[in-house]
Amino acid sequence: MLKYFLKRSLLAIPTLIAISMVIYLVLSLAPGDPLGELANSPSITPQVRENIRRALGLDQPIYIRYIRWATAFFTGNMGYSFVSPVPVSEIIWQRLPTTLWVVGSAYLCSILVAFPLGVLSALKRYTWIDQLATTFAFAGFSIPPFFTGLLFILLFSVALGWLPFIYDSTLVVNSFSSLWQQIRQSIMPVAVLTLFQTAVLMRYIRAAVIEQLNLDYVRTAYAKGLSSWQVIVRHVLRNAMIPVVTLIALDVPTVFTGALVTEQVFRVPGIGSLLIDSITRNDTPVIMSITFIYAVLIVLFNLVADLLYGVLDPRIRY
Repeated sequence: MLKYFLKRSLLAIPTLIAISMVIYLVLSLAPGDPLGELANSPSITPQVRENIRRALGLDQPIYIRYIRWATAFFTGNMGYSFVSPVPVSEIIWQRLPTTLWVVGSAYLCSILVAFPLGVLSALKRYTWIDQLATTFAFAGFSIPPFFTGLLFILLFSVALGWLPFIYDSTLVVNSFSSLWQQIRQSIMPVAVLTLFQTAVLMRYIRAAVIEQLNLDYVRTAYAKGLSSWQVIVRHVLRNAMIPVVTLIALDVPTVFTGALVTEQVFRVPGIGSLLIDSITRNDTPVIMSITFIYAVLIVLFNLVADLLYGVLDPRIRY
């Protein structure tokens, strides 16, 4: 397995280089001027704008700009934002705790809810429990998160007045009351994300468990006198988790990038809203950094999923 890990790690290097080149090329060729806001300012003369463009390296050819950016990024320097003279890494670190709190909590809740519901739905096929869980999954998967968010705001904020519909980013948690306010303002965005992600995971878990229940080794385990709990936990779930692990591993990077739509609906100042704002302002360094970090996380967790296959299924060897 160590040899396989080293081989995959070495193959990931040219993959990430190719991804970074494609992303940088697309962003460089995209319409719009990174200094568009400065261009509309009457207080800045054309000479000053040209000096700023030269200082940012925007007057150089695209391949030179890419080499400079890649060299700086791989040494830990993400550059400076075009909109504000602040390092990109500092901007991301400011937004990251909020994203990890909201999106991470939602993803953890969805895993805790989806696993028992998916297994129970598979074991109780075609019963009212299965039909109820399937209806819940289809409803959560079919309704867009932005629509669910608006329904939650109308019901719990406007009609009932129970929860705030605007996320207060200036709130400092230093007491029990401030902690309760933080929980209250996080309930709706976390619930919206949990509903959607639970629906996706539950359908995968249900299908994977049903596929395993019809195989011969399950009947053999029952014939040997094992209890249903032992058969499900020790045999069925380990084999059923292989496709589910792939789905979870590819979804984990979204915890970093945030929920683009949900963060916009509830005004959550996370990485997702930062990415949207950067796109509208043509802030290329911020867009490039967030997108490339997301690509790195996908490649990394893809490798983690491949390694977990050998742990879950002893037949898989590298």
